[in-house]
Amino acid sequence: MTRPRIMVAPNGARRSKSDHSALPLTPADLQHTARTCRAAGADALHLHVRDASGGHSLDAGLYREALAALREVDGLELQITTEAAGRYAPEAQFACLEALAPSWASVSVREIKRAPEIAAPLYALCAAQNTRVQHILYDADDLALLRDWRSMGIVRPEQDEVICVLGAYAPARPGHRKELAALLPKLAGLRFSLCAFGAQEQECLIAAARSGAEYLRVGFENNLHAPDGSEWPDNAAAVAALRAELEREFP
Repeated sequence: MTRPRIMVAPNGARRSKSDHSALPLTPADLQHTARTCRAAGADALHLHVRDASGGHSLDAGLYREALAALREVDGLELQITTEAAGRYAPEAQFACLEALAPSWASVSVREIKRAPEIAAPLYALCAAQNTRVQHILYDADDLALLRDWRSMGIVRPEQDEVICVLGAYAPARPGHRKELAALLPKLAGLRFSLCAFGAQEQECLIAAARSGAEYLRVGFENNLHAPDGSEWPDNAAAVAALRAELEREFP
């Protein structure tokens, strides 16, 4: 079995410096975090950008600035998010993709479902501009919706990547590997990755690795704490711990 690749999600849409002093928010912060995480074993980075007040943003100009800084870090795949985080409508998510034409983007199917007429144009746009799509799935209902869109031709056959999210940020609910066990039989024909909230994050990720996950997403977006309950000093420490576990599992 192939060792999964590690994706770091260093900040997310909701946390701030008050949650952890090492949470990266500015392009310079993100570049430093990317370098340390790459050195620790990260292969990819899931990017959120913030506005001047620290709020979650889908502004294409802010994304361009952050991506320019991150491209200075060699060997790291870059993925933007189109997450609404309660601030954006599907039309704004579409506009972000259109303005930025990123090489890779994550898209929450349940968020796009709020304006179902946007789904077909959005996936067609991504196909036309060669934007690789990773569908965010929070539960079996999201997976069923994605399968419906695939059967209808809205989602192209090659748009087959998903990331399963175990647990939730708000209201807070830690992920558990039994959630993955319930989803696995329904993931046939899809390339899957995983992230998990809470203290069992690393346990969930290793279970996903054993089940054939392509990417394991770790970092401060989903969890600030090591398995023993202590706080990670930075994102790189979480990456390094996961890398060490993977090297034991996949020598």
